[in-house]
Amino acid sequence: MGMRLKIVQVGDPVLRQAARELSLEEIQHRELQRLIEMMRDTMRDAPGVGLAAPQIGLPIQLAVIEDRPEYSRDVAPERERQPVAFHVLINPRIVERSEEQAEFYEGCLSLAGFSALVKRPRAVTVEFLNEQGTPQRIQAHGWYARILQHEIDHLNGYVYIDRMEPRSFTNLENLNRHWKDLAIADVRAKLGLR
Repeated sequence: MGMRLKIVQVGDPVLRQAARELSLEEIQHRELQRLIEMMRDTMRDAPGVGLAAPQIGLPIQLAVIEDRPEYSRDVAPERERQPVAFHVLINPRIVERSEEQAEFYEGCLSLAGFSALVKRPRAVTVEFLNEQGTPQRIQAHGWYARILQHEIDHLNGYVYIDRMEPRSFTNLENLNRHWKDLAIADVRAKLGLR
């Protein structure tokens, strides 16, 4: 087992600042490679599907993502959720967004115990560097696109509550009790949203 890092919670100033880009020299340094391993272990232990460096108190453009197969069990098909292998995003930029949007409950390791409806583009194209500093381009849709947008938001000083439908904000106990099994249209109707 690797070392676990402390995940900072909302209210910490590091979550509200734009993170700085990493140089190729920094990317190739052994310390950064070790940090990536610790971030992976911390994300898996939480458990979560993504972790950005600001969430562990470091204002740098680095995030790790992995949506393991066991996380997708019993998930409604409309979420378009498929397993995503572990990978690293360094200095990522969203270069294309679909006009079509999707809305689902979203949570965050830096706002532990809560969730809210968040509307995001259904598909995105992201350009970034991998852990070797090699340029990459991903075209993602569905839940994977949501994860990418959520983590890139962290690198730009945003958290999901900045984009949420305020009336939908709930703790996880009530999400599971009242809202989890409803279609989003039904949730919106019960909340009095159009």
